[in-house]
Amino acid sequence: MLKRSPTAAAAAPGRLDVGPPVAVVDIGSNSIRLVVYEGLSRSPTPVFNEKVLAGLGREVLSTGLLAADAVARAIEALRRFRVLCDVMGVERLWVIATAACREARNGPDFIREAQAICGTRIDVLSGKREATLSALGVVSGVYKPDGIVGDLGGGSLELVDVKGTRLKGGASLPLGGLALQDLSARSLKKADKIVDQALRDVKFLKAGSGRAFYAVGGTWRALTRLHMRQTGYPLHVMQNYVIPAREALEFVRLVRRVNADTLSQIESVNEFRRPLLAYAAVVLEHIIRTARPREIVVSAAGVREGLLYSALGERERRKDPLLAAAMELNVLRSRSPAHALELVDWTDRFMASTGIDETADEKRLRHAACLLGDIGWRAHPDYRGEQSLNVISHANFLGVDHPGRTFVALAVYFRHAGLFEGELSPGVRELVTARMIDRARVLGGAMRVAYLISAAMPGILPSVPMVVRRGQLQLVLREAHAALGGERIANRLRQLARLIGREPLMVTG
Repeated sequence: MLKRSPTAAAAAPGRLDVGPPVAVVDIGSNSIRLVVYEGLSRSPTPVFNEKVLAGLGREVLSTGLLAADAVARAIEALRRFRVLCDVMGVERLWVIATAACREARNGPDFIREAQAICGTRIDVLSGKREATLSALGVVSGVYKPDGIVGDLGGGSLELVDVKGTRLKGGASLPLGGLALQDLSARSLKKADKIVDQALRDVKFLKAGSGRAFYAVGGTWRALTRLHMRQTGYPLHVMQNYVIPAREALEFVRLVRRVNADTLSQIESVNEFRRPLLAYAAVVLEHIIRTARPREIVVSAAGVREGLLYSALGERERRKDPLLAAAMELNVLRSRSPAHALELVDWTDRFMASTGIDETADEKRLRHAACLLGDIGWRAHPDYRGEQSLNVISHANFLGVDHPGRTFVALAVYFRHAGLFEGELSPGVRELVTARMIDRARVLGGAMRVAYLISAAMPGILPSVPMVVRRGQLQLVLREAHAALGGERIANRLRQLARLIGREPLMVTG
């Protein structure tokens, strides 16, 4: 189990003991970003994140050089980032640079100066390695990915075919937003022809038919955030945001056709990125037309997360990122982390006895909900359900789609607020199926029994099984725990029995 060291706990009780902080500085063609993580783990948590839009790659294809003012902004940002790393006690720093630095004639001069500032070697990624790390970022952040990864930066577009942990193909094309703007002399008509010609040579794109297209990169995130706001989508989480391909095609055609500043909800997009939206839309339109994916899936995890994932040992890489993150929140915020692990086993036995069919994915979501079932206990009792729903819905989770995270949040909500849906917003309901709401209520009802019988303390649940036998939902209270029964337990058992169509029975002695 994860733990907090005495030293770490005394300094910051809200921090996990997962080793010293690590950081990545990503010198991209458009932005330079520093992300400091709590430690190197399967589900890394950022403790600091800052970017500077320097625009290093805006003139590289036309002049062959990094622009002087962009270099000055980049150097200033790197000096600040180096000091921040020292202040935060970062013990391991990776610095990577992408298309602009590898293509510009003065790129090596800039890298030498940047290395002196950062105090570490800068890895100037080849197009192939950048594509690989982008794909590994998707592997780290999407549960069982299957499709084409496309990472659109300022200078280049990287494409890789991914299925599970297997990577295939790989291409790096000069189709990043800044590069395309530069190559086309700011003409969308020329940009359209450039993209069309470049993608014709990527044969493996055809293999994307009927699968997902994973969109990685800041400009595509800005584009999809705009879609999210325009459609009134209820969950403002970019990771695993999904747009059906046909709907995405209509949207990108609109974006390339009109002035970005006239678009509804354009204020959700950084002003510096707005001129690049149309170029990102052109690229995505051609990818949809060529690859014919089923849907567009946004991945907030990309090169940086892929780099951290590649630095993990094999055992860590095999961990489920959702369950790893849920366990971390359990350790940080539950009254008894050990109780949550017992609850996982207790509900395993309960579900197996009911005969209710449960897929492998539904089982892992149930386990995540059990780990997160008590994270809201410090809130006022009237708001524990609401606060837990909000925290889980918007948590920095990898490896779960939006319906999945909503299911987990609803199960914990029902555990606190009761088994009725009256106060749930319509927006939450539209993210999940009727089956998922029904299963969340059943799990919430089971947790209501478990927490009342055990007071969230370990050592009780293994001795008080709740199982279906002979058509009855039986809660077995052996002699040592017989006194734990009572009217409130009976009422909760009755509510749960009604949900699953069984008669309740408390067995004592």
